[in-house]
Amino acid sequence: MTELAAALDVSRPVAYRLVATLEAHHLARRVAGGVELGVGALHLAEGVLPLLRRAALPALRSLADEVGATSHLTVAEGDEALAVAVVEPRFTDVHVAYRVGYRHPLDRGAAGEAILRGAGWVATKGKLQPGAFGVAAPVLGVPGLRASVGVVSLDALDQTIVGPRVEATAAELAQRLS
Repeated sequence: MTELAAALDVSRPVAYRLVATLEAHHLARRVAGGVELGVGALHLAEGVLPLLRRAALPALRSLADEVGATSHLTVAEGDEALAVAVVEPRFTDVHVAYRVGYRHPLDRGAAGEAILRGAGWVATKGKLQPGAFGVAAPVLGVPGLRASVGVVSLDALDQTIVGPRVEATAAELAQRLS
């Protein structure tokens, strides 16, 4: 509580009252060594993903069609990466099917690695699926959002072209969300 009070610039008794109020609404809970989000926060968060999807889809559509690879928006949820929006390219014969709701460890695959790195674009090969190529960049400057925009393909991607394009799409999305 001392750290929380200092971070909020309030007295310890005020910090205790704030946490008690949040606990009463299941928005926080006390655990050994601190306070963490409670299950009530899930109800608040339910409305966020549809807003993210709606904001991301135009940029993801453009990216998928331009690059010829499946594009996606991925958010960090704890130590996992969660695909929240996916767009398949319209003008390819073969492409990767990547499903909304797919989860994987943050430290595997371009999407999670981009979130963890927090700057620039990341390229990977075969980290989530043998033979699949991924390029992703973090969405920066949106408070509280740890996310990345990326593409995945079975064909090798020219990183010098695709990396900056993915990074530009992530910046475009960040601007829409700010």
